[in-house]
Amino acid sequence: MEKTHDSSSEGNAWTRLTSSNWFVYILVAPLFLVLFAYVVYPFYQTFKESFSGDDALSNYKNFFNIASPANIEALWTSIYISAISVICCAIVGVTMAFLLERYNFPGRRILSVLVLVPMALPPLVGVLSFTFLYGDSGIFPRAFQHLFGLEQVPFSLKGIWGVIVVHTFTMYTYFYLTASAAIKGLDPALEEAATSLGAGRIRVWTKVILPMLTPSIVASSLLVFMISMASYTAPLMFGVERTMTMQIYLSRTNGNLDMAATQSMILSFVSITFLIVMRWYQNRRNYQNLSKGISVHRSEVSSRGMKIIATIASFIGTLILIFPILVLILISFSVDGAWKTQILPTDYTLDHYQALFTDERTWRPIWNSIQMGIVATFGNILFGVAAAYAMGRLNFKGKTLLDILIMVPWALPGTVVAVNLIAAFSTENIFAFNQVLVGTFWILPLAYFIRHLPLVFRSTSASLVQLDQSIEEASRSLGATWWYSFRRIVLPLTFTGILAGTLLALVQSFGEFVASILIYSTSTIPLSVAIFQKLYSFKFGTACAYGVLQICLILIVLIISEKLSKGSAGSAI
Repeated sequence: MEKTHDSSSEGNAWTRLTSSNWFVYILVAPLFLVLFAYVVYPFYQTFKESFSGDDALSNYKNFFNIASPANIEALWTSIYISAISVICCAIVGVTMAFLLERYNFPGRRILSVLVLVPMALPPLVGVLSFTFLYGDSGIFPRAFQHLFGLEQVPFSLKGIWGVIVVHTFTMYTYFYLTASAAIKGLDPALEEAATSLGAGRIRVWTKVILPMLTPSIVASSLLVFMISMASYTAPLMFGVERTMTMQIYLSRTNGNLDMAATQSMILSFVSITFLIVMRWYQNRRNYQNLSKGISVHRSEVSSRGMKIIATIASFIGTLILIFPILVLILISFSVDGAWKTQILPTDYTLDHYQALFTDERTWRPIWNSIQMGIVATFGNILFGVAAAYAMGRLNFKGKTLLDILIMVPWALPGTVVAVNLIAAFSTENIFAFNQVLVGTFWILPLAYFIRHLPLVFRSTSASLVQLDQSIEEASRSLGATWWYSFRRIVLPLTFTGILAGTLLALVQSFGEFVASILIYSTSTIPLSVAIFQKLYSFKFGTACAYGVLQICLILIVLIISEKLSKGSAGSAI
């Protein structure tokens, strides 16, 4: 009886604690602590370091010094490339979504599958494949030079427009996915009403269709702008030396940490300003669809001429989409150092793939990336789901602050996150458990965790919004504890959203390069940095074998997500 009494007393104490007004703050305190320790504190350390020197503003004066305009040119070039990348990706992505969702034409089915191929290409691997295909010594320029007997290649991807072309190919999928989901939900009655009132096709597009797509376009624009601002490999490979990420990398490698911190702060300011402006534009009007129509069926292309054009265009589009992966596979079998001036490699071998799994030095970067990606993603699940639940279901002061703190890493380029971590954890402090994290295994998973936390948070939040809160309330009224309701009701019903965000975070961790290149150590080289190193030592076959393996890892993750979520994870991503 005494034991029963003790357990009853413990139960009552727990009930009193959970019903207290302060209990919610006990639950959200770890979230604030983690975000403060690994987002706010590193950002503050970089901010403080940017003002170090004889004069507090000396670094900023040097940055905007007209006499040495390298930094100003880099800032302008980064903004220009990012803005044009957003426009080009929007045109390609939204157009592809509209054509594939609204029309039936020869080749549509295969195009609808291949249109997502760039999602399997990590940024570094995508740049690598485009360099081999269209660069100064690429396959196509050399082929045309040889075919027409020219002294020099007739064309090649280089400079700013080379970067923009690569960005467009690798990033248009963000617009395509969100626009496709929005187009499926468009009510054709709105277009029919506009047409019946005398509006032409262009006016229907500008006044009806595009405004209804605005929320998805804004979300995609944010993502593409942030990724473009963080781009490092494409400017490096195509000879664009004056970008912010290049300047930060040069300052960091030259030991000028004060200027690297200053450049990071200015880059952060630009990214966060763009985030605020786009959010303001999205919120200034109501884009809700109030009609009750049913989504339109795909229209069949009936004209013989249009069918021929569509078939040719589909064939060309298919080749463009699959060439980057095909060329990676081809070169992955080539002998290192044997491919120099020939159009295609002449000597082939299986040694690169054999070395991936038998040579310890070759296998190490693969295992490092798998380990660090899993560690970071586990943290993303734990804190991303908790933060989403806190924002969606709990009432507490500081909700807006929590939302901002989670959004900040999404607005920060990878170079800035890396510089922040260097500034914060190059010395011992309480948040690193009195250890120096820079140079250790844990600094890279921490960078991945910070960068990809918003992915799990946003994806889970989207699923949680669709879950009727009365289901949880009914469970609690029938005597279920909060933990039991969360475990047996909330988690299963939001599983698809959690899974989509989790797998996207894992995929991004496998391909993360921009932050990795600044903070990796010789013992913790990730796969992306290993590809970069092999490329610059002219070991193209090994670099491409790494790239093919990276693509396979990403495809495996995406296929598993589709199977577990019964086909709905892809749309969520």
